[in-house]
Formats: sequence, C-alpha cells, structure tokens
Amino acid sequence: MPSPQRHLRLRGGRRADRQRHLAALRDGDAHVITAICHHRLRGPYTGVDTVLREVLPDAQRRRPELVARHRVELLYGIPELADLIGPAPSTLASAGPFAQRTRFYGAQMIRCMSQGVVTFLIELARGRSAAGEAPLCLVFEDMHAAEPTTSEFVALLARRCDPATLRVVVSTADEVAPELAEVLDRVADDECCDAEPEHDDRGRHQLVAAYVRSDGTSDNQAEIDAYHAADPVVLQRLHDERADELEPGAGWGTLIGAVTYHRERGADPHGRGRDALDRAFQFCVETGFSAAVVDLGLRGRAVIDPVRERKLFLRFTQHAASALVALDRLTESLELYLDLRARYTDAKVHMTASYSIAMLHTRFFVPRDHEAAVGWQNNAYTLASLLPDPDERRTYSVFQANGLALVEMHRGNLARALELVDGGIARLDEELDDQEWVLHRSQLFYNRARLHAALGRTDEAYAEFSELIELDPLYTDYLSERAKISRKRGDLQAALADYDRAVQIGPPFPELYYNRGTARLAVDDVEGAFADFDYVLEMEPGDVDTRLTRAELLLAGGDVAAAHADVVAGLRLAPDEPRLLAMLGTIELEQDQPEQALPHLDAALAGDPRYPAALVNRAVAHFRLGNAATAVDDLTVALDVVGADPDVLLNRGMAYLACAQAELAMRDFDAALALPGADVDELRHQLELCR
Repeated sequence: MPSPQRHLRLRGGRRADRQRHLAALRDGDAHVITAICHHRLRGPYTGVDTVLREVLPDAQRRRPELVARHRVELLYGIPELADLIGPAPSTLASAGPFAQRTRFYGAQMIRCMSQGVVTFLIELARGRSAAGEAPLCLVFEDMHAAEPTTSEFVALLARRCDPATLRVVVSTADEVAPELAEVLDRVADDECCDAEPEHDDRGRHQLVAAYVRSDGTSDNQAEIDAYHAADPVVLQRLHDERADELEPGAGWGTLIGAVTYHRERGADPHGRGRDALDRAFQFCVETGFSAAVVDLGLRGRAVIDPVRERKLFLRFTQHAASALVALDRLTESLELYLDLRARYTDAKVHMTASYSIAMLHTRFFVPRDHEAAVGWQNNAYTLASLLPDPDERRTYSVFQANGLALVEMHRGNLARALELVDGGIARLDEELDDQEWVLHRSQLFYNRARLHAALGRTDEAYAEFSELIELDPLYTDYLSERAKISRKRGDLQAALADYDRAVQIGPPFPELYYNRGTARLAVDDVEGAFADFDYVLEMEPGDVDTRLTRAELLLAGGDVAAAHADVVAGLRLAPDEPRLLAMLGTIELEQDQPEQALPHLDAALAGDPRYPAALVNRAVAHFRLGNAATAVDDLTVALDVVGADPDVLLNRGMAYLACAQAELAMRDFDAALALPGADVDELRHQLELCR
C-alpha cells in the first residue's frame, strides 16, 4: 500500500472489488489482517474479534504482561477469547443469576472497554515497531453493515493510533456511522473503486444456498436476486439447516449474529426463533451492548404474542427501553414504557413502567423534574406493596423503596432517603438468607454509604465502602467513592492508593483517570497528573473538565502557547463551550492583551451569563482597559453567584476605588479581611490607599 502516513477509507463496489483494489496497493511491508465486520455474522464486535484472534496468541507468548494488563477489556465483550488467554475474573454481577440482576451496564461501559482494547493494540503495534517488525495494517471490511459497537471501536482506533505503526483501512460499500465518518474525514485518505462486471453461471439453487451460507452478508447481486425469488418453504429449510450447523459449540458472537438471523427466518420463528433471540438478548443485556439490546428486543417483540407471552414481551420491552436511555434516545424509551401501560392492566407491569418513567424524570430528562418523578415512583412503590405473592411483594417493595430513595435524594430529602434505604436493608436481612439477592443488597449498601457521605457521616461511609470492596473487590465504583472520602479527610495517599487499584483492575474510565490526575496534582506529582490528563484527552478529546485542567496546569507552568493550543483544540470540538471560551480569554489576559480577551469572555457569558470565571476575568479586562464601572458590575454578579469571596471582594474594592468610591471600596476590603484565605497584606495596602 502507499506510504502509511494516513489511514484509508475505500468506498464503492462489492466486497470482492474492494479486496482486489487493496491487494493491488499492498507493498508487502505491512502485516495485514482483514476482518469482515458485517453485523449478521457475530453481532457486537464482529471484526474486532477477528483481529484479536489473530494477534493474541503471539502477544500472549511474547508480551504476557500487556495481555494481563488488558485482560478485563479483551474478554468483556468477547468471552470466547478465554480459550486464548484464560477466563475473565468473576464479579458479583457476573456471578449472580439473571433474574436477580439489578446492576446493568450500557453504552458508556462498552466504550470504556473498547478504549482499553484500542490501548492494547496501540501498545502492541508500538512494541512491534520498536523490535523492527512489520507495521500492522487492519482492514475492516463491510463497515457500512457493521454493528454500532464495531463502528465505534474502529472510530476510536483510527482517531488514536499512529498510521506509521498501525494503519486502519475502512472498506465500505456505503456510508458509515457518523462518528466514524467524522474521524475518517480528518485522518484518512479517500479512494474509490468500481464494481467489475459479474459473470456467474451457477444455477438458481446454488445461488440461493450460497446466500444463506453467507449468513445474509453476500453482496453478490445474483445470489441476492435468487434468494428473494426463492420458494419461502425452501428458504425456511435452508435457514434451519444453517442454524443447525452453526449452533453446536457456537460462541456468543455467532449465537447473537448468525443464529438469530437464521432462526427468525426458519420454519419456527415464534418458537426456536424466539428462544434464540431471548438467549442472545439476555447476554447483551448483561454485557451492556445497548444498541444490540434495542435491536434484539424489538425483534423479539415482533415474534411473540404479547398476550400469551406477556412476561417475555415485558422483558424484551423493558430492557430495550432501558438501553435506549443509554443511547440518549429518551423519547423512544418513554414511548415503549407508555406502550406497556396501554397494553396491560397487570400491577407488576404498571409498577415496572412507573419506576422506569420516574427514573427518566429524575435522572435523564433535561430539565430534570423530580416532582414528576416522585409521583411516578410513589405509584410504583404502592403497586409493589399490593402484589399478591409475598416473596415478590417483599423483594419489589424494597426495590421500589430504593428507587424512591433516589428521587428523595435528588429532591434534597437526604434523611428521608436514608430512612427508606435502611428500612429496605433491615427487611431483607430479616426475611432472607445471606446468599439471597446478594447483588441487590449490595446496591442498597452502596446507596446507604453514599447517603452517609452526603450527610457528612464520613466515618460510617468509609467503613461501608470498605465492606463493599471486600464483598465485590473488582467493582471500581466502590474504590472511587472511598477515594473521595479520603480526599475530604485530607488523606491523599489513601485516595491515590484506591485510584491506583481501580486503574489496575478496571477498564480505562476517563473520570477515574481525571480524578487520579487531580489527586496527583494535590501531592505535587505534576508529571503523573499530566500523564493522566493526556490519556483522558487521547481517549476523549471532548472532555472539557480535563482539557481545562490541563490548560490551567500548562498556564501555571508558563507554557502559554501549549495552554492556548489546548483550548483552541477543545473549541474545535465544542465552539460554544463557555468554560473553554473563558479560558481562552484568561490566556489572553495572561499575555496582557485585554482587548483580545474581551470578545472571548463576552462569548462565554453569552452562553452562560453567570459563569464566575468569565465574569471575574471580564472584569479584569475591563479594569485594565479603564472601564472600572463595568468591572464593578461584573464582579457584583460574580459575588451574587459564588457568595462572599475574598479575592472577588478585593477586585471589586479596587474597581470601586478606581471609580473614586472609597467608602464602598473600604467596605469590600473589610469584608474580605474577615474571610479565610484573604490576601491580608494586599487588602491592608488597599485600605491605606483608600484613607
């Protein structure tokens, strides 16, 4: 292939045409791995699994420490890889029965796992380069038909990796997913190829059989036409035969992709098709493949009778609606819940729908509506208390009380929330054995610990998080929460120990690395902080908090140019972000350019009129330009937002003094002196000037 200074997007034609085109470009220097990514083959991560199966055996032999470091991410969505690198570690959630599952993951968890796999491949490619080995070239074929998880993965890989050591080739007949398209527009060359004439002398039956054996991925027009013209009974038989061939010993990918495809089109879509969909659906729910959960859930609804199979219809609908939330498709989620309420008069169905709608209002809709949420959740709580089965009544009453506690916490009623959680824990402890509903009880303990922390009862919260870590040592949220308490206590070494452990055992959550970076800063580990912030922004360049913190750190270190470049890079992704605009204005002020600073600060305040940093820095710009009265106005608004602050009072006092309002200036200086953290020497100097 040409010099790999950029990645490549190849468009047009059929798969065979594109592969011929790529073969003509190869120069023999690269180690090329071609992965067919059509979603019908193996669902989420189709194609990614091909790449990993190719590289892992050698990586396990030569770089076992690298494989071990990324074992969680490598196995999380593709457990079949355990036959190459051993099984994944067990967690409380993965070990428990599906019927008792109350902790579910979604698209954000999968994105973090994908980031970890991308890091693995980048480090593997760098190692190959350092050893003088051929660079990797990964060809992802049929990306127009890739499952969203694969599309997201390839977008992350293409954005993050250096094409000199790992080149990404996206081969596609049509448009790809928006995130991937945007990345390729920036980092890839474009080439097109045309379809060559097809000469096919196979008979009609051969063409139909070939299409079915391709698991519905063929782009051969003769095969496609023959399939659509075939006798439906013949097609059903062929689909069943292909499913029978694939199913024994199949991994989860094949069960999710090809087997469901064939069983839906076989002779028994409402029986064997339903069962295949349900099996695949359950795995995707447990894993957090949100897009696949929506797809399988809607397909499952289509093959079952909602009256005779109400329980299964409810499960397909409930989890599909929940997955839509993770994909930020809130309106569609609400529509599914309302559909359930309209279909059934069953109390349990209405309880489930009411709880879910309450969570939409209190956690996801913008703006949040906690008052609407409490009405829906009170309904769910009441219905749970009326269920006829005593075991269900107990379990669901506690679950719904926990949901009500969350709403009350959001309403600011922390004591009431704690009362509800404590009551649920006490009831389950009294009525259940220790080994029953373990995961759900751990969620109750977690919520109680968080409430104790919010109420300032940090010793109790710290002890409870420590118990939870012993119970489920691989769940990194507990370590992060305990680290927060350690930071509040001033024990930064303990906090860092928890952050380090969470980084070691879990996928690369950007928030975790950001929090560790800020803790490292607090102990003057500037190099370590930069490493964490750099990694966050490599993974997620649009993370505003991290970009601001890194820019501030660069500015404090005197690297104004790098700070400016950081903020400008952030604004390319989010041009109207008030915090970045304000930071750009601050950098201009640091260079004593108030005229250049003002437009950025004005733009920041147009987006957020009460953003304190923009108000204060615009006041400084106005002051330096001789507009002291305007500076007073901005600082007055800032004080209204942040409350009494000694630095802001000092600045407003100086602005008052420049306006010849010495009495008002002295009032601000005196007020500032009474506050902790005041610059006493400067305030006394300003008071002398007033006198």
